[in-house]
Amino acid sequence: MASRPPLVAPARRVAFDVLRRVFEDEAYADRALRTAAVGLDARDQALAQRLAFGAVQRARTLDHLIETLGRRPVRRLDPPVRAALRLGAYQLAFLDGIPRYAAVNESVELVRAARLERAVPFANAVLRRLAETGRDLALALPEESPAEAGLRHSYPDWIAEIWWRELGADGARALMRAQNEAPETVVRLVRGEIDGVPDPEIPGAWRVERVDEAALAEGRIWPQSRGSQLVGHVVGSGAGDRVLDLCAAPGGKATMLAGDVVAVEANAARARELEDNARRLDAVNVRVVCADGRDLPAELTGFDRALVDAPCSGLGVLDSRPDLRWRSEPLPELQLELLQAAAARVKPGGTIVYSVCTVNADESEAVVDVSGLEPEHLGGEWSQFAHSRRPEFLQTLPHVHGTSGFFIARLRVPGRRP
Repeated sequence: MASRPPLVAPARRVAFDVLRRVFEDEAYADRALRTAAVGLDARDQALAQRLAFGAVQRARTLDHLIETLGRRPVRRLDPPVRAALRLGAYQLAFLDGIPRYAAVNESVELVRAARLERAVPFANAVLRRLAETGRDLALALPEESPAEAGLRHSYPDWIAEIWWRELGADGARALMRAQNEAPETVVRLVRGEIDGVPDPEIPGAWRVERVDEAALAEGRIWPQSRGSQLVGHVVGSGAGDRVLDLCAAPGGKATMLAGDVVAVEANAARARELEDNARRLDAVNVRVVCADGRDLPAELTGFDRALVDAPCSGLGVLDSRPDLRWRSEPLPELQLELLQAAAARVKPGGTIVYSVCTVNADESEAVVDVSGLEPEHLGGEWSQFAHSRRPEFLQTLPHVHGTSGFFIARLRVPGRRP
């Protein structure tokens, strides 16, 4: 007698587990996926990621559809029911090529497997309504105001309002759409050869179909967006420079830099990871120091250049970090403290590159404006990435440049070099 096939496909079960971990345990989606997807083949891993990340990103819109058709507040549902409905709703409203019966039936089975038999009729009814009208309801949502666009594209209102203010309505909507799509796959070529297409604008950046895990393990490549790699190039350090990287983990930018590099990381585990990565990438010029960037050891001073890639709201990398939009917060006070700490350790006349992976003036140009440091003009050097309002700065935008959103400024410390 043939064995009965599993009632829920492995990829859907993994995606369901990731959704529960993110929204019930405040786990990071990428880390939860790595744990849950152990043992899946490459095809199922890709599907599990697509389902999990998409449902996490679209949670606000999905909840609206579920409440509209289920006539019950999502917050009052049992967590497994909520996760199963979100997973099914995402497939039915936003994905092509997914059989409706599979999305409905397997989501219902997830509710049953959670021993919530009493909720099965409700889940089945809502999912069948979603199969009939969910996509049309999602497409009919208006987007004429920040609040409407935030609901349609599944962003918190405060993010929609910031982008509306800074990019205008059309730009904000375009950025929202772009960051609901999977980001391009780009690596930095450290040494050797690679299958892919070299980027014509960012030296060393290659677009690839997938990350070659063997090449990564051997330190021949490093997964790093073009926007992130641009930051490293703007530092412009040379062989004779002493360079301070104040927020260095996991080390993608630190290991790009020439000169004698001191890479600072406050978290001990991440500092060890940074050391491992520098060793793997053969960045023998990088020395790791575990310390708070705002309270450095006294001997760390007299640097020619510094990089402050500061913690931020991450509004430029929401496509690759699907849960971040629900936990993000601006950090301008911390960013200014770190920038000022770096300025105190750089020689007069030296330069600091300040970067944040966000699209938010409060964390970018506003921080620079109150720092007392003089910006160098980067727009002529990298004109294709010049900030639209402040061309002395650079700003990469996902919907314009196809890469992560980074603000970049190069600032000169007052005084002349001795």
